Formats: sequence, C-alpha cells, structure tokens
Amino acid sequence: MQYQVPLNDLQFLLFDVLGLESLQAQEKYAEATPDLISAILEEMGKFAAEVIQPTNKTGDEQACSYDASTHAVTTPDGFKEAYRLFAEAGWTALDAPVDFGGQGLPHVLKFIVDEMVCSTNLSFGMYPGLTHGAISALHAHGSEALQQTYLEKLVSGAWTGTMCLTEPHCGTDLGMIRTRAQPNDDGSYRIEGTKIWITGGEHDLVDNIVHLVLAKLPGAPDSTKGISLFVVPKVLPDSGERNPVFCGGLEHKMGIKGSATCVMNFEGARGWLVGEPNDGMRAMFTMMNEARLMVGMQGLGLAEMAYQESLAFARERLQGRSLAGPQNPDGPADPIIVHPDVRRMLMRQKVLNEGMRALALFTGHQLDLSVALPDEDERQRADDLVQLLTPVVKAFLTDEGFNNANAGLQVLGGAGFTSDWPLEQLVRDGRIARIYEGTNGIQALDLVGRKLGLGGGRLVAGLFDLLDAFIREHPDAPHVAQLTGSMEKLREATTWIASNGLEDPEQAGAAASPYLRLMALTVIAYLWSRMAAVAQAKLDQGEGNASWLQGKLVCAQYYFDKLLPEQEWLLRDIISGKGSVMGLDDDQWAA
Repeated sequence: MQYQVPLNDLQFLLFDVLGLESLQAQEKYAEATPDLISAILEEMGKFAAEVIQPTNKTGDEQACSYDASTHAVTTPDGFKEAYRLFAEAGWTALDAPVDFGGQGLPHVLKFIVDEMVCSTNLSFGMYPGLTHGAISALHAHGSEALQQTYLEKLVSGAWTGTMCLTEPHCGTDLGMIRTRAQPNDDGSYRIEGTKIWITGGEHDLVDNIVHLVLAKLPGAPDSTKGISLFVVPKVLPDSGERNPVFCGGLEHKMGIKGSATCVMNFEGARGWLVGEPNDGMRAMFTMMNEARLMVGMQGLGLAEMAYQESLAFARERLQGRSLAGPQNPDGPADPIIVHPDVRRMLMRQKVLNEGMRALALFTGHQLDLSVALPDEDERQRADDLVQLLTPVVKAFLTDEGFNNANAGLQVLGGAGFTSDWPLEQLVRDGRIARIYEGTNGIQALDLVGRKLGLGGGRLVAGLFDLLDAFIREHPDAPHVAQLTGSMEKLREATTWIASNGLEDPEQAGAAASPYLRLMALTVIAYLWSRMAAVAQAKLDQGEGNASWLQGKLVCAQYYFDKLLPEQEWLLRDIISGKGSVMGLDDDQWAA
C-alpha cells in the first residue's frame, strides 16, 4: 500500500498539545507559521509516498554493489534520482543554519521529516540523515575556514557526510582506536587507519563525501582523553584531487541493504582538525546525540509503516467468524480485525506509535525552546530535558519500533513471513536501530551513569518538576491518578539507583535498562494524559472531528489499562538488585 502521512495526529500534537505555533513569537523561528508548518507536513508526506517509497523494495532486492578494482559503490536503481529530487526540494536544508543556505526552521520539523522518510525507505534516509550530524558538528566546533569550505555544500545536499568512529577491534570503547593523525607542514594532517560500519562511506549519489574521523595525535593519551576529530573529504575541495580514503568493501547485512555500510581505509589521507586537539569526544557527541534522536525516529517510522500495512491487511483478510456473531454475514467469513487477539496487536501498535510520536515531538520541541527562548534559565531547563530524554528516545523508540513491526508481521500470519508482503523487510531493516549509534544498553548506561548525576541531579529533578506541575495544575485531567502512581515508582527507582549505584556501580548497570524503560513509560503516560485532556476539552467545546477525538480517548484508556502496568515489574526488577544477574561463576554458564 502507499504510505499515508499521519497528518491528523501530527497536527494534533504540534498545535493542540505542544502549542508549536508559540515558537513564532521567538525571533529565531518567526517564519514558522502554522500554515507553513502544515504545508511542509503535507508536501513531505506526498514526497515520501510518491518519490521515496517506490525505491524501498528495489533497494532491498538489489542492494548496493561494490567494485573492488575501483573501490566504487553503486546504489540501487532509483536512489540517485530520488536523492537529487530530495536535495533540490530543500529537504536537506530544512532546519540547517541560515548563514550557510539552510532554512532555519524548527528542529521538530526535521524529526517529522525523518519519520516520514524512514517509514518509506530507511536505507535511503541514512544518506542525508548522517549528513545532518556532520553539519551540526562543523557548525558547533569547526573553524571559520572549515565552515566556509564545507557547510554550504553539505546543507544543500550537494555533498554528504559520515561519522567514522568504529574500528575492527573496538566499538563503544573508543579509547582503544588506532587511527593516527600525523601533522603536515601546511597545517593539515596525514590520517592512517581503518574504520568499519561506516554508513554512506562511499556511494554514487554525490561527487564528494565529507568524513568526520576520530583519530589520535602523536603523544596523545591512550584513552578517550586523547581523541581528536578531523574532517577528511573524499575529494580535496581546493584542488579537486582524490584524497586517499577508499572503501575496502561492503558489510553483508540482514537489512537496510540499500544503505552502503562500508569498511573505510584511510591511507595517508589529508584531514583538518575540528576543534581543539584531544577534544574530539566533545565534538563527536554533537554528532552522536543528533544521530541518536534521528535513529529513534527511524524506529517510529518503521513502526508506523508496519501499522498501516497490518491494519489494511486486517480489514481485508477474511478468516473465521466474530466471537460476537457474524459481522460480514453476506461473506464467507469476517475480516480478521473483528478478532480480539488481532485487535490487541493493532491497538498495541497504534497506541505505542502515537505515544512514541508524542515523546519524540515533545523532545524536539524542547530542543527548539533550548535555542530560541530569550531567558537563559528557561533555555537551560529545556536543554536539560533534551539531554535527559535523548537516550530514552533512541532506546525506547527503537525497541518498540522493532516490536511493533514484529507485531505487524504477526497480524499477517504466514503472509507476513513472505517477501510478497513488506512486513518482513520492515522487521529486518528495523533490527539494526537497536544496535547502532550506541546499543540500547549503552543508552541506558548513559542515562543512569551520566545523565542522572549531571548538575547534582538537576536534569531528573527538572523532569519531576514538570510532571508535578502538570498534576498540580490539572488535578482532573484524565488518568492523572495513574500518572501519579507511575511517577512515584520512577522516584523510588531513582532513589534506589542513587543510593545503591554509588556504592556498587554494577547495581546501577543491572538496573539501567529497566530504569530507562520505566522513565519512557512514565513520560509517555504524562503525554497521554495531556493528549486525553486536550481531546476531551475539544469534544466538550464541540471542536474538531468528534469521532477521531473519541478514538484518542479510547487509545489513552488502552495505554493506562494495558501498557503502563508494566511499570510494576520494572520497579521490581530494579530494586531486586544485581544478585541473580551477576551471580553465575564462569563454570556455571554451560547447560
């Protein structure tokens, strides 16, 4: 089926729940009128369905190809033309800096574009997606000369960018990297080393690819404190000469086959330092945090497409009779959507997708507030929420995005297991999102090990203040009692980790993943209560589509009845401690 943009839900969230139109009052986003935003949503939805989606199955069937004699990578049929149209339409520049040709629109709109692109072709979305992180890193940390050389081309989509972090012997532990940077007399550096799993490291969509590479300078500390960041172009901008950085092969993957995942060999390639020596980790996190939010939207995008496909199938597939009596008496059977177990799977997809979308757009809105509000304290509060919720968005949306794609496959039954239907590709494509840009276990450790302690606990205290204020100001909001109970459990878990994790870091490590999930469920409960309150108020005032708004209330009820109760065992998991997790001796693992 052709992708349908969830326009009603997006507009409801942006304008009725989040009040995005208020950004127009800030100088930075003065042009972001509701009419413009709505037009962007409609046009991107149409572009995703008509231009990007047709390349999805082709990309999976053909995959990228590699020519060992030339080190060239060819993308599947249709990708190059779709990318050209994508760049020419200005989608690469949506929220990019105006000084370098960007449109300077709110970041939350980029979140929505990422969802639409990834609903229709995740592999395609990888090419412009990581370019955006390169833009942000150079804009935040690059010299004026580097910015003038690279940013306009990256913003326009004429060039693409990569993140070159991982090496064959190390992934998350970047302190172990062996890539080296030797100073040249002209101020550049000679980069030597091999990077793996580099998305878009080589391809035929553009003429130049700009690699942002982690490497170590001579005499640098042999740890993360000795890492520097370098910009290494495929083609040298000043001379047009080929830089000696080559693709050494493509990874063989279970999914995202239209995305070129490369081994990259830097054979004395010229590079230029970004930021200060040995300060590469700080610049890298500018890219990484942006990539983590983007990957969260990948999980949501795939889940949305899986929901649309499985819903359409469930409405058409005739199988059995309703337990309440025939619903299609003139036909040989009823559509499977009448069966409670099928409804259970569809409702889980729908309610979680809408809750995850609310969480993502709430975080994107806070990101915009953190750069646009005139008051420094208000900007800091918004930034605190973005920092706290970034690992939550990445991990929860990719965990549940994959689970929802898998549920969609189950709705189709045996048909879902075949390549005649798109669900099996969505499941294969979606599995990687839980792994890259830091596995979801790493996201949980980041939340518990770094974010909870920042500013003496200021970030999580700000979250509790926000939720407490909502409950205090809206005591009659739908489901506020259940929200209050969930907050109490999150507080108890936070206190337990603060007390026990300081004494024994393994206690915090064992609790990290259930804690992240507990926080996600609680924040989404807050957002579902807000959404239900808005929907009820609009119904009371006779505004909007009554049937659609009533559906929102039913979905909120499902969330609090069927999904939020998971918090009970998550808390139990956390406070039961590490004992049974870490208890086996080495000789006890075998069966």
